Amino acid sequence: MLAQVNIAKMLAPIDSPVMSEFVSNLDRINQLAESSPGFIWRLKDDTDNATHIKIYDDDFLIVNMSVWRSLEDLSTYVYRSDHREVFKRRKEWFTKMDQQYLALWYIEDDYRPTVADAVERLNYLRANGDTPFAFGFKKQFTSAQAMEYLANKQLTPRR
Repeated sequence: MLAQVNIAKMLAPIDSPVMSEFVSNLDRINQLAESSPGFIWRLKDDTDNATHIKIYDDDFLIVNMSVWRSLEDLSTYVYRSDHREVFKRRKEWFTKMDQQYLALWYIEDDYRPTVADAVERLNYLRANGDTPFAFGFKKQFTSAQAMEYLANKQLTPRR
């Protein structure tokens, strides 16, 4: 299974007019993800989304985290579904990030990643570049490469 996290820094508070079109699309895009082939799980709170879950102790950062059966399934959802249209409009709602804002990594089938896991993977990717421990869409790894990397680096996989 593949976990993904992406973060974005909002141009204004989530309840501001600037963010209203983004917010109005959340339910539709989340439902699209949940009905997409290969979707397993997504991070959400009592409001059925993750816009109020804090990451990096920054009120303007929002987090999106999900688990997919494969990288291909995730890529299809991100780049070949209606998600793409909202994704192309991100400059209307979010600032350009100077640091890596997306991380992918492999997890065991029954594990659900936490925000702490996401921070760990993003920080590792920022410090080390693409590795089997954390990577982006451009340089991909297999789950076997990830397990070998973990063993060689003596890193412990999350269970």
